[in-house]
Amino acid sequence: MSKVCVIFGAGEYYAGDPVVPSGAYVVAADGGLDHTRELDVAPDVVVGDFDSLEGRRPAAGTHTIALPPLKDDPDMLSALKVGWAAGCREFRVYGGLGGRIDHSISCIQLMALLSRHGASGYLYGDGLIVTAITDGRLSFPAHPVPEDGRMVSVFSHSDVSLGVNEPGLKYELRDGTLTNTVVQGVSNEFRDQVDAAVSVEHGTLIVTFPIEVALPEVSRFRAFDGGIGELDTEVSKLLVR
Repeated sequence: MSKVCVIFGAGEYYAGDPVVPSGAYVVAADGGLDHTRELDVAPDVVVGDFDSLEGRRPAAGTHTIALPPLKDDPDMLSALKVGWAAGCREFRVYGGLGGRIDHSISCIQLMALLSRHGASGYLYGDGLIVTAITDGRLSFPAHPVPEDGRMVSVFSHSDVSLGVNEPGLKYELRDGTLTNTVVQGVSNEFRDQVDAAVSVEHGTLIVTFPIEVALPEVSRFRAFDGGIGELDTEVSKLLVR
């Protein structure tokens, strides 16, 4: 089983306390440190330029990575890179959604980045979870579904996603093709006490599902290699001088 990294970001938080599995590697990304303090969670590492931190700055040391404000990688990507370097391949991110829409889009993009390198990322938001899958399958175990339903939506992040299947859902797409301008995958539904899955043979999908649903079992149809890059602590070279 992959080592889990739990990341606390500076975005909005919602009802219920975040769950930190036993043995998880915990990273506070910038203003996420405020939330770990409120929740009495001790992060293994704090990383960021601290522009969104409201409380006191962390003391300098081996557990704090201070970044320049004028950098290429956002704090969340830096946090993912720290977790990756620690051997984590499953990332659960709190505070990556809500607040600024550009930050939310950025975090969704990062879930796709993880999936394209064989890792799993889950963004916890307002009653839902956002994840991504590349050339693989998300299997959801049967569970009770309330009368008003539980929505699951599927979008193509890649230009084209081939061989998309959604067995067990209300609308059972079979061997479908989705593109990043097609939205027919929105507002599908789980069925009561029926196993379900979302899979794609070639491409990357963004998948959203209710926060009450257990995280899916992930299987991949090919081997992945490479990483998401080294931690960059330098001032951006793209700045106009």
